[in-house]
Amino acid sequence: MTDYSMYHALGQGENLDPNDPNRTQPAAPQFQPPITPNPYQPGAGYNAPPGQQYPPPMGGPAPAQSPGYAPYGQHPGQQQPGFSPAGPLSPADDGGLAAQMGGMSLGADSGYGTARRKKKDRHAYHQVDAPVGSSQAFNGIPPAGTPATGYLNSNPALSPGQFGGGGGIPPQMGQFPAPVNSQFSPMPASPMEFAARGGMMDAILSPTVVSASGQNKVSPEDMPSVPLSRDSVQQYFLNNLYPTFERLVPPPATVSFAAFDQGNSSPKFARLSMTNIPATGEGLRSTALPLGLLLQPLAPLQAGELAIPVLDFGDVGPPRCHRCRAYINPFMMFRAGGNKFVCNLCTYANDTPPEYFCATSPQGVRVDRDQRPELTRGTVEFVVPKEYWTKEPVGMRYLFVIDVTQESFNKGFLESFCDGILGAIYGAEDSEDKGENGEAKRKIPAGAKVGFVTFDKEVHFYNVSPALEQAQMMIMPDIEDPFVPLSEGLFVDPYESRSVITSLLTRLPQMFSQIKNPEPALLSTLNSAIAALEKTGGKIFCSLSALPTWGPGRLFLRDDGKHPGGEPDKKLFSTEHPAWRKIAEKMVSLGVGVDFFMAAPSGGYLDIATVGYVASTTGGETFYYPNFVAPRDNTRLSLEIKHAVTRETGYQALMKVRCSNGLQISAYHGNFIQHTFGADLEIGVIDADKALGVTFSYDGKLDSKLDAHFQAALLYTTASGQRRVRCLNIIAGVSDNPKDSLKFIDQDAVYTIIAKEASTKLATTSSTLKDIRLGLTEKTIDVLAGYRKNFLSQSHPPGQLVMPERLKEFSMYMLSMIKCRAFKGGSETTDRRVHEMRLIRSMGALELSLYLYPRMIPVHNLQPEDGFPDETTGHLRMPPSIRTSFSRVEPGGVYIVDNGQQCLMWFHAQTSPNLIADLFGEDKTSLQALDAYTSTLPMLQTHLNAQVRNIVEFLRTMRGSKGLTIQLARQGIDGAEFEFARSLVEDRNNEAQSYVDWLVHIHKGVQLEVSSVIP
Repeated sequence: MTDYSMYHALGQGENLDPNDPNRTQPAAPQFQPPITPNPYQPGAGYNAPPGQQYPPPMGGPAPAQSPGYAPYGQHPGQQQPGFSPAGPLSPADDGGLAAQMGGMSLGADSGYGTARRKKKDRHAYHQVDAPVGSSQAFNGIPPAGTPATGYLNSNPALSPGQFGGGGGIPPQMGQFPAPVNSQFSPMPASPMEFAARGGMMDAILSPTVVSASGQNKVSPEDMPSVPLSRDSVQQYFLNNLYPTFERLVPPPATVSFAAFDQGNSSPKFARLSMTNIPATGEGLRSTALPLGLLLQPLAPLQAGELAIPVLDFGDVGPPRCHRCRAYINPFMMFRAGGNKFVCNLCTYANDTPPEYFCATSPQGVRVDRDQRPELTRGTVEFVVPKEYWTKEPVGMRYLFVIDVTQESFNKGFLESFCDGILGAIYGAEDSEDKGENGEAKRKIPAGAKVGFVTFDKEVHFYNVSPALEQAQMMIMPDIEDPFVPLSEGLFVDPYESRSVITSLLTRLPQMFSQIKNPEPALLSTLNSAIAALEKTGGKIFCSLSALPTWGPGRLFLRDDGKHPGGEPDKKLFSTEHPAWRKIAEKMVSLGVGVDFFMAAPSGGYLDIATVGYVASTTGGETFYYPNFVAPRDNTRLSLEIKHAVTRETGYQALMKVRCSNGLQISAYHGNFIQHTFGADLEIGVIDADKALGVTFSYDGKLDSKLDAHFQAALLYTTASGQRRVRCLNIIAGVSDNPKDSLKFIDQDAVYTIIAKEASTKLATTSSTLKDIRLGLTEKTIDVLAGYRKNFLSQSHPPGQLVMPERLKEFSMYMLSMIKCRAFKGGSETTDRRVHEMRLIRSMGALELSLYLYPRMIPVHNLQPEDGFPDETTGHLRMPPSIRTSFSRVEPGGVYIVDNGQQCLMWFHAQTSPNLIADLFGEDKTSLQALDAYTSTLPMLQTHLNAQVRNIVEFLRTMRGSKGLTIQLARQGIDGAEFEFARSLVEDRNNEAQSYVDWLVHIHKGVQLEVSSVIP
């Protein structure tokens, strides 16, 4: 990668703007990842009858037939009356499924098949040679020799009668416009049509059309499918890198991909709602879309991605713009032979510091650019000198604050929490996490220390110094004016004091088995915890199992469950207690944050609106167990404590977002304190799962000849005690014609920004839940009406709902938002409402995408090779997920439904005894024989058991902060079946319409909107 003209157009090598789709000069050589020959097998894994299988992937042998499981009381070969197994679609029925694939540049006969790459080639650190000449990613021109047809995915050699056997994918005509029974015969294309077909950069993306009124009733098959949009793209990214600069719209948030940082920050850290933005505010308003940036600054990396470079410029600190204080980045230009650098955000010409000077080439590129990660990478970290410190940085102080009240002990929550802490700090005894010398790996970084406090009516501190044989308890009875009774021994290295800490946590449940105080004094405990962390900052992990009704700041049962108007009073969504607001602000100012683990063992009220306010304001998280049952929830609690302790975490954080001239920040959405608008965001703690939303407005006109730039800088102290700035640099093209921006919409960023805005609005304004739902509906109508009014190049009949190609699934996500617990109508406990409302405000794109539209995977008809590594790629072969609708449920079926918060395994009442025995053991042959509190699958030697365990392990890697455990939902037996029903978001439930009815409703709104402007 020696030619940096491929990175950006800063006067190097090409005189024309690289973002101009009409340029005549060829682009610089581009990084082009290898494309897999046949990335998606749509029908595999659906009980396909013999002889109707889709062709095997990669040209390999056809997979062996799965024996399958017949519904209970039925022989395997016998078909139940009125039910036909879901086999692959015949050519006649292929219109909906196959047409969805059109325009994704996928297919075996696309003309872009390349030789198969080795597995190592997908990793970012391998040299990938760029092909000479123009890149398909930029202008869609095919390689020489590709037959001239207007459709990228078609094979012109096929006769009309041959199509449909699975060899190609039908036309790029949007998602489902073709009549169901029509056959596809590609026609010769003009050069213009050829150049415009489905290329990633300048594709003329066809709109998606749904007949939403008139004689043709909407078929569920016609509607854009979220599972298909995820699965089809996933296959490509298993074998290809995602190059961050090549003007590609980021992959869906739920897709596992390895990003190659080319100077633009990876979508894992930053997602723009559109990567090509209109030049004027008027242009943006015509799209009705938000211009927003979703930031997850400490997001975890995937195996194969390069680590974030950590750079130390010594006492002078990193070079910065003198005017806007932006940090040095790949898009700053060096002039005057390297003596000046021009800021890409405010265009100010700065003198280059003497110690940073380097000569430039005739093209203006620094000679040492290759050796400078800050000039080649979009995400970097700078170690900063003392002027960036507020206090001496030290390793993180982890303070575990444990509820030892009567309720906590009785329900086993105390014992579970202590076990979880031990597992999080030291790992299980038989854990495979061993270091080189055979010792267990450190779970928390060197330099970090841990401390322990318990509380009921009083606060108990523990001296766990390694010099002691066992921990010493010190009781602080003065809860009105709390203090720290220990000067030494409260915070220790957990590995030096391992025996003392292990013995303390093992004995705690017995110590408090007789002293049963029912009421916790939580606020006093938090105040004394702050006193312990005052000099250093740090993180508190606090358990709570009863409403804190004792001492200062005691709370009362505000929500009695009776809401005369049908919806709860807005006061129940926030804290009105000044002491709780004050303690949250004090924590942030001291660089302290808190994670709460809140269990309501009898489903009781915990006033999460007040207690959780402290967690959300300080940047922490609330883990909520609405009906804690120790045998079932132990595993999940342990996983979540471990994740909370070991995930990347920083504290004493400040954040600043900067943008190009012509734009300004209009709002922030997330967990932080901002004292005045325009000031830095103050965050007590920030971790790998937390995301912020930033929206922008125009204060001028952008120049379409230049790019728009954004930079987010997070100043924080790492868990190991180093003060750093993490810089994220994002670039976007600018278009005078807003229609061009529609080709570059990131759907996940759009609905995530909208969800965060709605959550903030509900929490901080007088808007009611009904107003929020109405606002989300109107937003959906505005986006689709704006597209129809302003951007359609051809007229469509009034009876058709037309959607932008990049926003096909947008309507489904918006419907799911209206159905989610945070915003839905009907009765819902305020604890759960507020908890999920705050979750939405802090979630990243991956977690929110799953939360709104769960994965649903059938496990009763897995193909034999599903759930095992693919021989050619080495990646796990995942079965395709299906639409979340009860119409997809088969008699005798078993389904995994995972929404990122909980994972249900639903069993139909007629599930085959053989299948149950294969999953849970030979002694389990009926649903009634299963343990209702099962949370994990046993490890058996059966094929199906291994498949499902592997699938669950894969799902575990693709979620946010919540631990994944299985919860059984047996039809007609378990209460969790209600959770399963409300997860089927395409059906009519959660006080809202079904997907079909919603599209019809949206279409009527669009028609009214469009007709109101036409004279």
